[in-house]
Amino acid sequence: MKLNEKEVRKMKNIGIPKGMRDFSPSVMARRNYIFNTIRKSFELHGFEQIETPAMENRETLTGKYGEEGDRLIFNVMQRGDKLIDEILWLKELDTDTDKLTKENFNPAVKSSIIENFSDGALRYDLTVPFARYVVQHQNEITFPFRRFQIQPVWRADRPQKGRYREFYQCDADIIGTDSLLNEVELIKIFDEVLSELGMQDFTIKLNNRKVLSGIAEVIGRPEKIVDITVAIDKLEKIGQAKVEEELSEKGLTEIEINKIKPLFQLKGDSKLVISILKEYLEGSKVGQEGLVEVEEILQTLQAIPLQKAKLEIDVTLARGLDYYTGAIFEVVSNEVKMGSICGGGRYADLTGIFGLKDMSGVGISFGADRIYDVMEELGLFPESLSQSTQLFFVNFGAKEQAYVLPLLQQAREAGISAELYPEAAKMKKQMKYANQKNIPYVVMVGESEMQSGELTFKKMQSGEQEKLSFAEILKQLKG
Repeated sequence: MKLNEKEVRKMKNIGIPKGMRDFSPSVMARRNYIFNTIRKSFELHGFEQIETPAMENRETLTGKYGEEGDRLIFNVMQRGDKLIDEILWLKELDTDTDKLTKENFNPAVKSSIIENFSDGALRYDLTVPFARYVVQHQNEITFPFRRFQIQPVWRADRPQKGRYREFYQCDADIIGTDSLLNEVELIKIFDEVLSELGMQDFTIKLNNRKVLSGIAEVIGRPEKIVDITVAIDKLEKIGQAKVEEELSEKGLTEIEINKIKPLFQLKGDSKLVISILKEYLEGSKVGQEGLVEVEEILQTLQAIPLQKAKLEIDVTLARGLDYYTGAIFEVVSNEVKMGSICGGGRYADLTGIFGLKDMSGVGISFGADRIYDVMEELGLFPESLSQSTQLFFVNFGAKEQAYVLPLLQQAREAGISAELYPEAAKMKKQMKYANQKNIPYVVMVGESEMQSGELTFKKMQSGEQEKLSFAEILKQLKG
């Protein structure tokens, strides 16, 4: 029985945490359309699927994403006597513990609680768990290993449009080879998937962390590479003035900031951008190495032209994750303001932190939730996705039900999704049900239909009805 609006408002303590979402059947149909399109492309390129657990050991994740990323990790606290003892200990330190708030809570105490009473953390991304998986299963893997993974991740972020605390990533990685052919192939997958999903105008941004290291060297502050990359990666989000302000707060002088500023506007033709960067990075060996890699990727791509994607070099693209060491990618829609919808990059030795040295890899990730939002705004989802049932049988009673059940089974064996209304309700109620579920075809079987074998077949969109044998109905539906 459905509750009326007044009764719903009366219900207390119901809901879900901020940044989390329920997904209705129609939304799931659309999400699966995205997942299946991505999965199909991954499989066509020879990737094999794995899954890793939602919760990892805390030490597996912390220290891998940089200071800002580590703050967004969801730590999982222990329960029971140990945590109760910690709270009692905290009360001994501060008699006004009951008045503690987020603002006045002692960070050292908070850190101590997490350190001593959290032994797990929810997955922040799929790449670090993948590196852990490779190390643990190295004797079972054939290298280079091409894996894909479609699973949720969690971040303690501030929820807003296109940014959620729980969201899905769809990752593909190739590990165990330094070849830049892999970067080319992954760029091609970006293009194939988004084109297949109907996007007409999107840009794949390309940079290289070695180029960013070169910039830090050129201005004489190589030790500030992390501070520089974290700041300039926010250029489109917070604007140039705020980036300059952050660089100053991180200890860069006005002269050093002025050396970086010309790069903020460096856009346009790839050959021109590379030419300017070669001159800018003339004194940096690592910077020049990065440019050589970018050029090789661009030259190889000429043999397999992109379908819809625009490809541009963006020297301010940094990708905030600390583990990237080579090429880095980001994809944005030019039709909907959403931030990046895909990303990725090369990591030289991510498995090294777990004990397996010199295992270079490169990977990409599709942000399925942001892609969904872009497609919804652009109206790119096929209308047919909302149809969960293709064929509906009206229920006229026990005798008719017994006649219809074998037909229902035949339809399903033929690959046609079908259902029979579970009770002999009024015709108006059953047809309303079919309409609300957007079921395109209805079959009615009464006394005369059972005698003749000619069933009443109705096309809901046009309202057209005709008498057909069930074999003819199946033939029509199968096309």
